[in-house]
Amino acid sequence: MRAGDLPLIPDGTEGREWAERELADPRYAAAEPTPLDLLAQAINEMLESLFGAGAPAGLGPAVLVGLALLAIALIVVAFAIWGRPRLSRRTAAATPLFGEDHVRSAADLRREASERAGAGDWDAAIVLRFRALARSMIDRGVVAARPGATAQSFARSAARAFPALTRPLVETASAFDDVRYLRRPGSRDDYERVTATDDAVTAARPVSDEGAAVASGSRS
Repeated sequence: MRAGDLPLIPDGTEGREWAERELADPRYAAAEPTPLDLLAQAINEMLESLFGAGAPAGLGPAVLVGLALLAIALIVVAFAIWGRPRLSRRTAAATPLFGEDHVRSAADLRREASERAGAGDWDAAIVLRFRALARSMIDRGVVAARPGATAQSFARSAARAFPALTRPLVETASAFDDVRYLRRPGSRDDYERVTATDDAVTAARPVSDEGAAVASGSRS
């Protein structure tokens, strides 16, 4: 083999220049995906993650983008017609309230509160009736059920749905806290105030849907 037939081995600088000249060839730029191709690929990956299968191979990028825009438009229309999804009633009904270990319906709580009030046990009657008030709002989807919520945080969430009843709601939450945690003796007036607030909320129509809001607060 003659010396002229030996392959040329460039040094580092010369090799980099050769590579840059080669990659500058227009055929490489034409092979790169366009922004539309990248968007179509992202949409296809989204469809695959949502439905477990990608889009059919025959669909072009423009068709995929059109389908994605159509899906977004349908979601917007659904929200406009039906509003945001409500909390699952089954999930909400399974949430204990304010340190209560077991779950009872609003009707059961009101019934027992009335029995305790008839026996003059105002402390228990106040606690039970306030829990009935809270349970009723959860069942209606007005306020979100959140483990660990305090009576005051729950009252603030309820007041956003019933602004005209803000003061009674805060006062009944305070009556609950006084009896339940501060060990202050309850009275007939306190129980009647809680009962009146419960009745007023039951008869009122919420001005906003707090079903997806967080009734936050630390457990006392």
